[in-house]
Amino acid sequence: MAMTILAWLMIAVFMFVVMTKKLSPLTALCAIPLVFAAISLFIPGSPAESWTDLGTWVMDGLGTTANTGILLLFAILYFSIMLDAGLFDPITKKMIEFAKGDPMKVLIATAVVAAAISMNGDGTTTTLVCCAAFLPIYEKLGMKKMNLAVLVILQNTVMNLLPWGGPTARAMAVTEVGGDILSYLMPGMIISVLFNIFVVARHMGKQERARLGVHEFTQAEIDELTNVTDEEVLAIRRPQNWWFNAIMTVVLIAWLVAGSFIEAISLPNQMLFMVGTVLALLVNYPNLKDQSKRIGENGGDAVQVVILIFGAGIFMGLFQGSGMADALAQSLITIIPKQLAGFWGLIVALVSAPGTFFISNDGFYFGVMPALAEAGYVYGFTNLQMALASLMGQAFHLLSPLTAFIYLLLRLTEQDLGEWQRAAGKWAACIFVIFVVTIMATGALPFYIPQA
Repeated sequence: MAMTILAWLMIAVFMFVVMTKKLSPLTALCAIPLVFAAISLFIPGSPAESWTDLGTWVMDGLGTTANTGILLLFAILYFSIMLDAGLFDPITKKMIEFAKGDPMKVLIATAVVAAAISMNGDGTTTTLVCCAAFLPIYEKLGMKKMNLAVLVILQNTVMNLLPWGGPTARAMAVTEVGGDILSYLMPGMIISVLFNIFVVARHMGKQERARLGVHEFTQAEIDELTNVTDEEVLAIRRPQNWWFNAIMTVVLIAWLVAGSFIEAISLPNQMLFMVGTVLALLVNYPNLKDQSKRIGENGGDAVQVVILIFGAGIFMGLFQGSGMADALAQSLITIIPKQLAGFWGLIVALVSAPGTFFISNDGFYFGVMPALAEAGYVYGFTNLQMALASLMGQAFHLLSPLTAFIYLLLRLTEQDLGEWQRAAGKWAACIFVIFVVTIMATGALPFYIPQA
């Protein structure tokens, strides 16, 4: 009982200090769980054998995020080099010509591109591509970068349900269901993607139109907005290598996507971005001094993001190692009265929202879900229905401070974690409702099963 109270208290304190800006995300990710994990050592039943276990838990957590940190390091460097070389300059110009000064068109284009790129199932790639392509446009037009950060995460949230995205594969493994689960998810996914484009993006567009107005740019004004005149920037541009950079980037992204479900060509994402970064440097900046300067000027952004990733790893390591994660998981199960057994599908859907927000996907699906699914079987729910119900809460999962790549998104768009969570949270709730209503309307998940 004491461990459960401690777990919920830690979550509450962490969310409070982050959302009220009492502590920076990095400080909160490291300090809060360390304090509470230290307290847990004195609770009867603690898994710790001595206080030195704190170090073991920290290292275990760092181990879980090491691969993500390496991936982000090379991915950020790669796209930073592509930006320096001018790969996205023509794209930015075409987008501005398309928008003609209308923020509505820019926002709808953002939602469409974010959905398309998110098909690779990797939030890091989606963030880097979308920010690289659209940030210059938002800055040139004076648009709110918050909207970009929200649209990217909303579309990635939906497309993350593709089997190679992660949570669906975990749900399939735990409940032992096949790939046909995707056919039941698709109606909700399609509606949610369209909702993000035609409701969320349009709503944002109306607000931006009211704030900025619609200015029909002339070709001369577009040229003025898009032409690079800064001598330092021009010095690092490589327009002669545009086709090489474009083809390499397309091949890289295509390989990332295809490798997710074609085992014969599957390579670690870290390796792909490492090779891409090396090739980008060798081709665009063959001079050693130029290479060092590009790495030095872009490495700062990469390091700041990677540090936050490691901070998230420390949080997870201490939270899970101390036993607080297990205690919180069991509390989610035990607090549900058996009188609500007939609504178990809906209950699992509701539990999956805080479950996948406060606990990692691995922790929820391999720690909490087996118990929830077992109860569901007793109450008359099938394996497939339990798997579908457990995926509904993914609408909120990517808003969690335990999701590594969001720190990259927030860094690039210059947004505060708490403010961004509040801005995206209301739309995430809408997506959650869309999924629940859709999945029940199609009959894939019954609203109620009468109990004997």
